[in-house]
Amino acid sequence: MPQVADKTGFKPKVIVRRLLTSLPERSRIVLEARFGLGTSPERVTLESIGKRYDITRERVRQIENHALTALKKSPAFAEAHAAFEELERVIDSLGGIVCENDLLSFMSKDKSMQNYIYFLLVLGDPFKYRKEDDEAERCWYVDQELADKVHTALKSLYSGLSDEELIPESEMIERFLKELENINAKYRNEEVMKRWLSISKNIGKNPLGEWGHSASPNVKTKGVRDYAYLAVKKHGSPLHFREVAQLIEKTFHRKAHVATTHNELIKDTRFVLVGRGMYALKEWGYTQGVVRDVIREVLRDKGALSKDEIIEKVLKERHVKPGTIVVNLQNQKYFKRGKEGKFTLVK
Repeated sequence: MPQVADKTGFKPKVIVRRLLTSLPERSRIVLEARFGLGTSPERVTLESIGKRYDITRERVRQIENHALTALKKSPAFAEAHAAFEELERVIDSLGGIVCENDLLSFMSKDKSMQNYIYFLLVLGDPFKYRKEDDEAERCWYVDQELADKVHTALKSLYSGLSDEELIPESEMIERFLKELENINAKYRNEEVMKRWLSISKNIGKNPLGEWGHSASPNVKTKGVRDYAYLAVKKHGSPLHFREVAQLIEKTFHRKAHVATTHNELIKDTRFVLVGRGMYALKEWGYTQGVVRDVIREVLRDKGALSKDEIIEKVLKERHVKPGTIVVNLQNQKYFKRGKEGKFTLVK
């Protein structure tokens, strides 16, 4: 297994092992288990270690903390100064504040190697972390003022989004930059902005690259109906349910059975049936209901209209034959024809 992290010029495993050799055996074993630095990359809980040595979890915590303090006073810690400087440089190059998972994945894809890098982050004096909470992912930084500015900007950005709003990535980055007017110019680039956006749990990106509230079904796609919505929205005009299923598979590489897709379109209020098997998005301004309902809405909005005027307007709402509209106009329960040949609603 390689000893050099993918994006560094030092050897994390060599440095950490050199540090650990300065500790008493039990302290070393506790740190190896807690941080996954032994033969297994899995991190062991305080309870499991306590059972192994027949001591309490709090005693294990004390041993761990004492060992970390002792390491910071060891000659090996001073010798690792260059490695800590390199880690600080990497964090700064990624934006000065970065999600823990993004940082570790950037530096190495190997889980075992990531544990050694994480251990150095915990041990190193320049590195600070913000705990994961309901609003943000766990992240590392070296500049407290910068970290506070980014978190404040993310909160402000989120509060300015409506529940169902979807924004193209370029526009989202532009909005974010406005919230960060006084930020250092070296961070004002697209890659850093996207890394900072990924810190927030409240803001997310859908498979089409559009940003919005992470809890919105328009962003957090859970099933066929959400992928159907995105597929029709991307297409930009009404589609037959068979075409919707095909577009889901082509765009998102997800299996979409035709019958399942049709059932989901029927149940989802974001869609409007505008023809035989044809569906449009309600947000495009289509009226809900059958052809008769559309005619009633047209007459309610425009007043008395001729047959041709009604057909013209209804065909903008529904993919049906003109004859279907004429048949519906003959329903005297809902429509009446005046002396001038214009139709109005029956009161």
